Amino acid sequence: MSWKAKLNDTKSQLKSLNGVIPDTSAAFGALGKTVKAEGALTFKEKEYVALGIAVATRCEPCILFHVEALVRLGATREEIGEVLATCVQMGGGPGLMYAGKALDVFDELAA
Repeated sequence: MSWKAKLNDTKSQLKSLNGVIPDTSAAFGALGKTVKAEGALTFKEKEYVALGIAVATRCEPCILFHVEALVRLGATREEIGEVLATCVQMGGGPGLMYAGKALDVFDELAA
């Protein structure tokens, strides 16, 4: 299955879940909006942080969403690479494995 297909499947699963727990989903969405508002860091910088955390915690669906956002925000492969290098430094072997996945997602979504 391609990363695009996995991203679409994840979005479909979340849409279904949101229908069951609309108040929780709305609250989580509101939290995301306040956290991602421009401040000392730009939205793009915050997405880089989120990608690093997604790789470190080995959350494949999170990697998909944050790479998708970074592609929309104009992130380059080199910028993603620097974020992933930091993930490897901080996460060792598991960081290396999930960094590889994240770069593969970027390559597919940016194409």
